[in-house]
Amino acid sequence: MTSEEERRRQHRHRHKQRVLRGIDDELAEDFDAATRQAGSDRSTITRRLWEWYVSRPGAHLPERPDPDNR
Repeated sequence: MTSEEERRRQHRHRHKQRVLRGIDDELAEDFDAATRQAGSDRSTITRRLWEWYVSRPGAHLPERPDPDNR
């Protein structure tokens, strides 16, 4: 059996996790489907949006997938 400290170590993430409140399940599912269609994932697209929003050098909006193909 593992100790509490060992369990915490096993569940640490490389980066600090951020939580977005107020996102309903349907929107999260649609977002995940769109990111998969774009060949990406939720974290990558969210990070690119944040970088664009704060005007990081070289940042640009990610391409949106065609809504008819979801």
